[in-house]
Amino acid sequence: MNSEEFRKFAKVIVDYIADYFGTIREKQVLSSVEPGYLQCLLPAEAPSIGEPWQSILQDLDKIIIPGLTHWHSPNFHAYYPTANSFPGIVGELLLSGLGVISTDWLSCPASVELELKMMDWLAKILNLPALFLNSSGGPGGGIIQNAASDSTLVALLAAKKRTTRKYLIPEGKLVAYTSEQSNSSVEKAGLLASVPMRLLPTDPEGRLCGPTLLRAIRDDIQTGHTPCCVVCTLGTTGTCAFDRLDEIGPICRQFDVWLHVDAAYAGSAFACPEYRHLMKGVEFADSFNVNPHKWMLVNSDCSAMWFKDTEEVKRMFEEEGSSEVSNVQFWQIPSVRRFRALKLWFVLRIYGVRGIQDHIRKQVGLAGYFERLVRSDDRFEVCTASMGLVCFKLKGPDDLTRTLIDRVSRRRNIFIMPYYYQNRLVIRFVICSRLTEEADVLYAWREIQTQADEQGGVEYGNTTKKNQLAISGIADVSTAQI
Repeated sequence: MNSEEFRKFAKVIVDYIADYFGTIREKQVLSSVEPGYLQCLLPAEAPSIGEPWQSILQDLDKIIIPGLTHWHSPNFHAYYPTANSFPGIVGELLLSGLGVISTDWLSCPASVELELKMMDWLAKILNLPALFLNSSGGPGGGIIQNAASDSTLVALLAAKKRTTRKYLIPEGKLVAYTSEQSNSSVEKAGLLASVPMRLLPTDPEGRLCGPTLLRAIRDDIQTGHTPCCVVCTLGTTGTCAFDRLDEIGPICRQFDVWLHVDAAYAGSAFACPEYRHLMKGVEFADSFNVNPHKWMLVNSDCSAMWFKDTEEVKRMFEEEGSSEVSNVQFWQIPSVRRFRALKLWFVLRIYGVRGIQDHIRKQVGLAGYFERLVRSDDRFEVCTASMGLVCFKLKGPDDLTRTLIDRVSRRRNIFIMPYYYQNRLVIRFVICSRLTEEADVLYAWREIQTQADEQGGVEYGNTTKKNQLAISGIADVSTAQI
């Protein structure tokens, strides 16, 4: 393919992407294909002679699109947001087109320096302590990792190295801690780092609290173990609960334990001053992670991670000393880096801080709208509600909620997920797509409500008037009081 063919192909693809988003509401959010559907639709071997791109585009429509789960559909309310925006898409296209990678500064100066600058911009947007800035003049700094799971593993490996080097103890005596509500990647990091990860119980709100951590640390010290790391979650995957960082931080400092803060999803909300109280105690953190590719409109992969002392991370790779410009390749596991700062730069410049704040506030408002709809129907109860996530269930035995989930899932009009919270089966409803509007939330609620009606064998009955009043009386979600 020469430059002219590329120009034609790329222009068609840009139009294709724009049309995809323009018609995404018309697409069924969940695919109807069966496992293995693709095997008989594609030949067993690659073509011996190259094919025209027009043929591939036809197959894209016939073969690939029907097998997609449309993560950016306004009817996608499962898992968590995966960020996407047109500025991010253009940034991704450009970084792939330029094709540069970096290791040290000399390998690609613009890539390294823009990343360091963007991490400072982002830290300031979130109001992180100045000691995390690359420009602070101290040992702190931040870079872009692949994912939150990478960030957790890097933090745990650095904590392991620091503890064994400082106290001259065997690695087999180390132990780390996290909440039982933390993401599964945290426990996986413990396995990869060969450090047992203790999953500690949470309070009724799903939070890890200081007294629980303190008891666990004291118990382990008495049995001859050495605590090396605590992973504190700000915005758990299940319910978006916030661990008590203000209680956990002083305990970590008291026992000289590395404190890593996993704010992968909810951390983007700290761009809004009204949510910053939820990270009280962040000054105690040794490392901090937030994923702009979850809730900040930056396409994956873009996981921001900051360190209080980057020298501790370099020692993990036995790299001593520093150069005039930070050797960021020693702050991560891979040895090379893509130019991911480009798409972050595009998004932050085109949306601006206010655009990011408006996006977060709108989605939190939409979740609040959905919560009020649920509360308007006496058959349901809201179990938790935090940021853009609402957990709810049908009143009564779990079997009722399980049947409802099955009914909704079979119709494939919306995508929701089950979750066990406090030994009860609940439905997680998340505002995921940047395209979601109030009408989409209402559509999802009516889909759920209709299936509950048919499941119970009755129509709306006495709830109709109450629901209509609740629906018609709700203000614009962008300004609604939550």
